[in-house]
Amino acid sequence: MDETLQLRIYGDASLPTLIYLPGLHGDWTLIGGFRSAVAGKVRFVEMTYPRDIKWSLDDYAAAIEEGLMRNGISRGWLLAESFGSQPAWVMLARGRFAVQGLILAGGFVKHPVTISLRLAERMTRRLSARFLVKIIFAYAKYARFRYRRSPETLATLDEFVARRTPQDREAAQYRLHLLGENDQRDIARKTTVPVYGLAGFLDPIVPWPPVRRWLKRNCPALRDYKVIGRADHNVLNTGTKDAAQWVLKWMKEGVS
Repeated sequence: MDETLQLRIYGDASLPTLIYLPGLHGDWTLIGGFRSAVAGKVRFVEMTYPRDIKWSLDDYAAAIEEGLMRNGISRGWLLAESFGSQPAWVMLARGRFAVQGLILAGGFVKHPVTISLRLAERMTRRLSARFLVKIIFAYAKYARFRYRRSPETLATLDEFVARRTPQDREAAQYRLHLLGENDQRDIARKTTVPVYGLAGFLDPIVPWPPVRRWLKRNCPALRDYKVIGRADHNVLNTGTKDAAQWVLKWMKEGVS
């Protein structure tokens, strides 16, 4: 399972297609609440990245496109969370998949604080396996409180913990490296695909003010950008109700 990209598809093919590209953690274990909120209104596609430490962003984009095509999906909206925004921009540049719209969820063009990526990459490399286990289980306890109103997310927390292996840590570290090495600003300046943005107000991981400011000034395709109060970096699951409403509204506008 670690060597190939995995897809899961929910909903009828007659519905508009919404494709979730996960963030740094790289899987579908934290999207259950949002998936439930849009159920019956979209065909929802979620994925888990392979734990590869050699892939380029172009490799990510190509694998996503191939997986979608293999399942008969040739067009749809991209819901790109954090790290997922990077292969999403590359998919726009490649032009091999008919992207109807791009929605950034805690996403960005180029990370606004590159030095924080370098520090996170170094810290991840130096963590001992024992200390990593302690962090994971501490997070799991916090997550049960954080997502207490999202039974769908609570149901996948055990899977989330089980997936946090040493190989998973190396993959996350490598994705941090990719974020520091790549710059999608030229793609964002040139794209004609409608772009929208969602961010949680409490987001120290990807501060939204410089992201929104850059998009408004430099991305002509930007249609709207909403900041959800009381939500954090994982805006899709900490601001689920509002996030789902905005996503569905934007998709409806795009179709009309």
